[in-house]
Amino acid sequence: MPDNLTLLQQVAEGDSEALDTLVKANMGLVRRCAARFQGRGAEYEDLVQIGAIGLLRAARSFDPDHGCMFSTYAVPLIIGEIKRFLRDDGLIKVSRTLKSAGVNVMKQKELFQKSRGREPTLSEVAALCGLSVEEVVQALEATGPVSSLNEPVGEDDTTLEYFLSENGDPLENITDKIALYEAIRTLSPRRQKIVFLRFFKDLSQSDTGKILGITQVKVSREEKAILEELRKIL
Repeated sequence: MPDNLTLLQQVAEGDSEALDTLVKANMGLVRRCAARFQGRGAEYEDLVQIGAIGLLRAARSFDPDHGCMFSTYAVPLIIGEIKRFLRDDGLIKVSRTLKSAGVNVMKQKELFQKSRGREPTLSEVAALCGLSVEEVVQALEATGPVSSLNEPVGEDDTTLEYFLSENGDPLENITDKIALYEAIRTLSPRRQKIVFLRFFKDLSQSDTGKILGITQVKVSREEKAILEELRKIL
């Protein structure tokens, strides 16, 4: 059987048989991605079929100039299709406790900003709410329509794999690493820098702005745009 690259070249030339062959050869990848969403209220085989749509999208849009393997490129699209399916069907629920924590986090952030004249860091919010930084991030995710960049982002020789926790389901860690890494790579260099400073270095928007030579307001606007852009991708 031809390798992925050969098949992808044939797909780009409009070869439908090559597309079928490519999809069949990579269904194992789809099944591994679908497995992490079992127990969310949908049948496993339904998830596989939805994931296959993401695989098709990847096959039709892949560009060798991306500088990555096809499987690395395809995973975010597969996961994205499955997540959209679960969201649209109302299968992903946010607990009342998490929503309540989110309201409290937002309240404490507002009080802090009014009294100190600046936005608090995640660590400061966590201390005020009696939560861990991870719990604060989860609470913020529950109160807004966009996904929080709660995972560290490296730059230069610092890799995403180095920073991500190895706890939990290894398969989920791997697919999350790939999906987030590929999503971050689509951002402009400055936006990648903002992600690194705000969500890995845990700097405030004001401090981030000083480093980049822009205002706190500009950082805030960029941050919202980044979150929205990544939410669409993931």
